[in-house]
Amino acid sequence: MGQFVDFFSGIPWWAWVFFVILLVAIRDIFFQRAHTISHNYPVVGHLRYWLESIGPEMRQYFVANNREELPFNRIERGWIYASAKKQNNYEGFGTDRDIYAHQHIFIKNQMMAYRVPDSHPNASDKTFVPCAKVMGAYNRRQKPYRPASIINVSAMSFGSLSAAAVESLNKGVAKAQAYHNTGEGGLSPYHNKGGDVIFHFGTGYFGVRSKDGNFSMEKMKELVSRKPCIKAIEIKLSQGAKPGKGGVLPGAKITPEIAKIRGVEVGKDVLSPATHKAFDNIPELMQLIEDIAEETGLPVGIKGAIGKLDQWEQLADLMLKTGKGPDFITVDGGEGGTGAAPPSFADHVSLPWVYGFSSLYKVFQTRNLTERIVFIGSGKLGFPAKAAMAFAMGIDCINVAREAMMSIGCIQAQVCHTNRCPAGIATQNKWRQRGIDIPLKSDRLAQYFKTFRKELLEITHAAGYEHPCQFNMQDVQVNVDDTDLNRDLKATYGYDKTEVAFTSVEELYRCEYLGGKDFQKTFE
Repeated sequence: MGQFVDFFSGIPWWAWVFFVILLVAIRDIFFQRAHTISHNYPVVGHLRYWLESIGPEMRQYFVANNREELPFNRIERGWIYASAKKQNNYEGFGTDRDIYAHQHIFIKNQMMAYRVPDSHPNASDKTFVPCAKVMGAYNRRQKPYRPASIINVSAMSFGSLSAAAVESLNKGVAKAQAYHNTGEGGLSPYHNKGGDVIFHFGTGYFGVRSKDGNFSMEKMKELVSRKPCIKAIEIKLSQGAKPGKGGVLPGAKITPEIAKIRGVEVGKDVLSPATHKAFDNIPELMQLIEDIAEETGLPVGIKGAIGKLDQWEQLADLMLKTGKGPDFITVDGGEGGTGAAPPSFADHVSLPWVYGFSSLYKVFQTRNLTERIVFIGSGKLGFPAKAAMAFAMGIDCINVAREAMMSIGCIQAQVCHTNRCPAGIATQNKWRQRGIDIPLKSDRLAQYFKTFRKELLEITHAAGYEHPCQFNMQDVQVNVDDTDLNRDLKATYGYDKTEVAFTSVEELYRCEYLGGKDFQKTFE
């Protein structure tokens, strides 16, 4: 034995390197047939695959300029990071954006800005911007809900996101007095850390799933009675990343804990069907909405990405006829989002948010239904100027997903679907999750929301208004094209939003249905 040890220890290091390279070359030439490059260029060909694997990172940090990356460029990410960390998020020496580019947004400022009175809630809290409408008010639900924040966390499931990420988001919304949408993965313990919750379910009915995979009203009632943090319920019809396609959670992400929450098997891919079993048509959807609202007392809404309008028109006609319907509608843009999807869907199916929302809003406006509904926008709207445009078009709240992820550390690695998220956010890998400091990250989510609301409010005041709901279509202009350089939103999208019934922010502040159970009424 000693002779063998002496023999191998006597081999110089360069000989070992040569031997390993020789083995790789033999393998490339004689045994593997899957990769032409490494077969034709043994050993050296592997460099090509390695360089390709780090290409996105190389382009992100060394090649792309500040404004050209997608889905979020370096300037956008930098603003979110700085806002979340309460750092200087200003720019110096003027904008470096091409303000003549297609769809650039211009918000018209008032000659004399709105002045905040000394007794106004915003005099003591410059980040207080609640929703101007109450979910469930028109339909007289037993437990109406007014979101205390106009920016909230969009639907992202535990399973797709790590436990540490979900807990950070929920504790963050509690600090920011916002709400947290569960996503369709069910209500996990990490969603129940103090923040208001919108319980969201899709075709898999996770969390309210019967043994045969259908929707269970009994489980829904039991869940709502146990979890008072649930303030409303959302039925997902489709989502921006993959409308009309079922969801997939890879088996690698299915831990025993996730399997228990969702009611599925450990280690097996979870496939959500493309369509619902609980309803097949618009009348049945309406009936399910009313049944859930009646049994739980909570406002009930729907979420969808917009394409064809015929069934939305049928829904609006039925609402007009019956006097019933969803309490809120979340409109997702085709440019979203956090769900993994094939490029054929992510790139081409459903309309971008501005086109989808403007088309849908007109369906309800022509029937005088807009005042009944709280409209929620979701699709890269997590920036103050885009939010002002969205409010001018008719939304009442904003949901953000990727922007919220970036505020707690997401670096846009775009490997969410692989379980290898380097930031520990979109992975079930325990080692990577340890990098998330939950108290710190929850503070950063809260600070991002507060900075967002503060800057949006400052833009609102500059335009002469007290609340963003007062924006109208003529307050915002966009660049259209070379032959028609600039038009306001009304001329561009062919409608003017319905005026929101708004008296004052103080009235919103004193509303008995205002969310954020720990909100301190400091101005009293």
